[in-house]
Amino acid sequence: MTATRPEQPVPAYVEPHDLLRGKVVVVTAAAGAGIGAAVTRRVLEEGARAVVFGDTHERRLAEAQQTLAEEFGADRVRSQVCDVTDEAQVQALVDAADEFGGLDVMVNNAGLGGTASILEMTDDQWGKVIDITLTGTFRCLRAASTKMIETGRRGVIVNNASVIGWRAQEGQAHYAAAKAGVMALTRCAALDVAPHGIRVNAVSPSLAMHPFLAKVTSDDLLHELKQREAFGRAAEPWEVANVMVFLASDYSSYLTGEVVSVSSQHA
Repeated sequence: MTATRPEQPVPAYVEPHDLLRGKVVVVTAAAGAGIGAAVTRRVLEEGARAVVFGDTHERRLAEAQQTLAEEFGADRVRSQVCDVTDEAQVQALVDAADEFGGLDVMVNNAGLGGTASILEMTDDQWGKVIDITLTGTFRCLRAASTKMIETGRRGVIVNNASVIGWRAQEGQAHYAAAKAGVMALTRCAALDVAPHGIRVNAVSPSLAMHPFLAKVTSDDLLHELKQREAFGRAAEPWEVANVMVFLASDYSSYLTGEVVSVSSQHA
């Protein structure tokens, strides 16, 4: 029998260091309590001039807008409804950065999961996950890089992939295919935009805990997933956000086309 891997304590929250001072950042799927919300907060803490964040959930978006505006100032926060399957909404989200002087950093966080055997998966199930998770990332990446080129900015794009793009998991064929596609998209797009001084990288988280994940995942599966991690626990969303901030910052100025694993999974 495999021994239970002890759960290591969550480290102290990392103090900000102004890594994004003066930058204008756009984040997709940023309402609620997941990685997108953690990134939005983290970039503000790291001195971003402003953050424009989108989501499809209007109520959560409004709540996040109010909370962040009260904490960081209404002049640094702008929320906007954005469905990444809608080209017009994607373009409007990117254009909203013009209000603050122009887009410097784009964080493509939107994605959709689900569980279904390939033997039972419908075309609609497959297509919806691919359209949001992979094609949605493409739409946002295209809009952001085009905007950066038009404004002469040597910007940065950070995509959210997943270790499941590398590793097999039962019932996850559509999500794994989409995330593997995000990885390949990241590598190829990086070469396309490099002549314009734009960098494109991605993070690849394993297990990041937030209320929605806990709600849709059984305790047994969560325990199993935690046991795959060297630390015996899930990552906090802010731990993933920290790596995204590093990729968005000038500290990673010679890094492009890379997928950074934010994971404690062990062999």
